[in-house]
Amino acid sequence: MKERIFAFVRRHRRATVAVVAAMAGVLLFAAFGVGRSSDVQYFTAEVEQGNVFSIVQATGTINAVTTVQVGSQVSGQIAELHADFNSRVKKGQLVAQIDPSIFRTRVLQAEADLVSSQAGVRSLEADLMAAEANVEKSKAAVRESELALKRTVELFEQRIASQQQREGAEVAHETATANLRAADAQVNQIRARLEQQRAQVKQRQAQLEQARLDLQHTVIRAPIDGTVIARNVDVGQTVAASLQAPTLFTIAQDLTKMLVYAKTDESDVGRIRVGAFASFKVDSFPKETFRGRVIQVRMNAYQVQNVVTYDTIIEFENTEEKLLPGMTAYVTIPVAAARDIVKIPNGSLRYRPELSESERRALLEKYGLLPQQTQQAQLAPSPNSPQSQGGNQAQASERGGQGQGRQEAGTDSESREDRRARFMAMRGQQGGAARPEGMMGPRPDAATQREGEWQIVWKLTPDKQLRPVRIRTGITDYTYTAMLEGDLKPGDKLIIGQTSSNRRPQVPGGMGGVPGMPRRF
Repeated sequence: MKERIFAFVRRHRRATVAVVAAMAGVLLFAAFGVGRSSDVQYFTAEVEQGNVFSIVQATGTINAVTTVQVGSQVSGQIAELHADFNSRVKKGQLVAQIDPSIFRTRVLQAEADLVSSQAGVRSLEADLMAAEANVEKSKAAVRESELALKRTVELFEQRIASQQQREGAEVAHETATANLRAADAQVNQIRARLEQQRAQVKQRQAQLEQARLDLQHTVIRAPIDGTVIARNVDVGQTVAASLQAPTLFTIAQDLTKMLVYAKTDESDVGRIRVGAFASFKVDSFPKETFRGRVIQVRMNAYQVQNVVTYDTIIEFENTEEKLLPGMTAYVTIPVAAARDIVKIPNGSLRYRPELSESERRALLEKYGLLPQQTQQAQLAPSPNSPQSQGGNQAQASERGGQGQGRQEAGTDSESREDRRARFMAMRGQQGGAARPEGMMGPRPDAATQREGEWQIVWKLTPDKQLRPVRIRTGITDYTYTAMLEGDLKPGDKLIIGQTSSNRRPQVPGGMGGVPGMPRRF
């Protein structure tokens, strides 16, 4: 084997020497060439003149203004259906029929029970009349016994009647009195039974009315004018209304006027005003923009995975009925506008140069920006300064060793969730999509920018030098920020990122609307 290799090398001596030389060059370049250069390349974006619109973005669902669920109040089998999906119905129109046979039987039974109860009332009324006559008869017997007793007592005093006759008259009078009391009690008893029977008649009447209503409820009618958007039953299906009314149809009243229920993040709710105009898009018509008006911001909060949202209700016209209930709407609500102003790319507001603290201080003093003048400008330590080394190392450890050597796009005090939220939002802005509804964390740039505050941006001079510029920021559209005060003009190049040959290039996200890759210097 070795002899074959040596023979091959002798036959191809020149090619072998060339290959060995090339490999040696590569190894020497890798060992000594990489990492020795300290040339810094800057990514820049230009300051522009234009408009900045501060907007609130949200995702919502399209709904009808009024949606009614048509149910059944009785249980039974569906015998007929007179409406289907997309059917237009009028108020009172027959849409379904439940088998009425069992309910007709219940009506007949209730009618018979009522007649029986009414007959019982008439019978008790006759008994009452007889009892009242018996009372009158007992009263007459009492008067007669009372007179007989009086005569017997007079005759006994004259010694005409005997003691036995007197006692017999007294017993007869007491018996007549007792019979009168019994007759009165019987009358009261019959009256009570009569009242009970009359109450039973009313109960039977109520049962008959209920049976008739149940029979009427077997006919299902549309409660409003509208369009059937859902049918949940078929002919022959049995519906049970024991616990709650089953839903047979869902009817939308008017599809020419509809609402968007937009889930708005709690950080945006305070900026939305009733009456504000809004626009939205749907996936079915991606090239069309629909417009509406905010009519309500509901106070009921929804919390899902620690994300709090509120329903913002947007009213819009749907005259062509192109939009359907349940569609997802991507809503944009303008809340502020700055027109014809100098606007700063947001990437420059997050950039921090890789300078030591002494180099940074020297530049600030050179251009008249003393530390006490820049305290409100959020001067964070440089990523390479000693003050930030510990924090960056901790962040690198937290990321599991990935992305080592990259400059963080946010401030050093920014949490991992904040950076992730801002990065996802910037990706959505570059791709034209709205921020995801369930995205956690603050709005993009929330950790680095507040309206009206002073900040430091870094300008790249024509001779490729860094120059700090102090500006006061206004509203932002999360791509550009309006400049309220500062020494910048359109065309100035602001640094949004940097790299050196011994570091992996950092391509900053959210370059402020610069198309394609940022320029390098």
